[in-house]
Amino acid sequence: MQITGYALGGALVTTLSPHTVLLLATLLHATASATARLGLTDRPPRAAGRPSAAETRRVNAVLWSSRPRRLVYLGLWLPNGLVVGCEALFVSYDPGAAGTLFACGALGMLAGDLAVGRLLPPTVRTRLATPLLLLLATPYALFPLHPPLPVAALCVTLASVGFGASLVQQEHLMALTPAELSGHALGLHSAGMLTLQGVSAVVAGTVAQLTSPATAMAVMAAASTTVTLTLAAASRWPLRNAGSPLKSASRTNEVRDANTEVRDATE
Repeated sequence: MQITGYALGGALVTTLSPHTVLLLATLLHATASATARLGLTDRPPRAAGRPSAAETRRVNAVLWSSRPRRLVYLGLWLPNGLVVGCEALFVSYDPGAAGTLFACGALGMLAGDLAVGRLLPPTVRTRLATPLLLLLATPYALFPLHPPLPVAALCVTLASVGFGASLVQQEHLMALTPAELSGHALGLHSAGMLTLQGVSAVVAGTVAQLTSPATAMAVMAAASTTVTLTLAAASRWPLRNAGSPLKSASRTNEVRDANTEVRDATE
């Protein structure tokens, strides 16, 4: 539905003005909020006890305390969010072509999710997180050259295929998280991802004000690439120090101990 909405938004920006589309989006959000508040029935909670912000923070802290999980969370939040900053500049980059670029982004996301989620075997899929994240950012480095619209549309489509990396990373996150906290772990991922996407859009807009939309897109793409390479190097760092069985066992115990802490937090 998110991809469908993205494509529909691109089509509307092409046929209507951006101001009209933003007003329509506001009205639709208000309608959805009212529907959720008045139309959904009460259901029994899945967890016992009274929910509280303090308990949420405590479990979040335990999830964050594991280095392997922490690296996965950063990989889910930062490269993705920085590229969303690039997409936030489509209208200012080329108001007449913004709808086309948004629609191509939706097409690329659909193709990436389909290929990663349905077509690639697990043995191949697990090795593609970093290459897909690099694909997500690299094409935006061409935008300061102001390529013609067909080339720009192709760049956005190819880049958006890289969003399929999130499926690989989420699979890895679930492998590192006890089953009883899978929902909480995905909730933390969603909250962090949306927060970083909003922050990145603000940063991209600020850079565009100081330079130009095309330059800002290249800056955000370079930042995403740098973060991806840094996280990839950080994830391999323990392997360089795992020459002895003792150090290898220590790394395994780190993951096991962190998972034990998560289970204890739910009891």
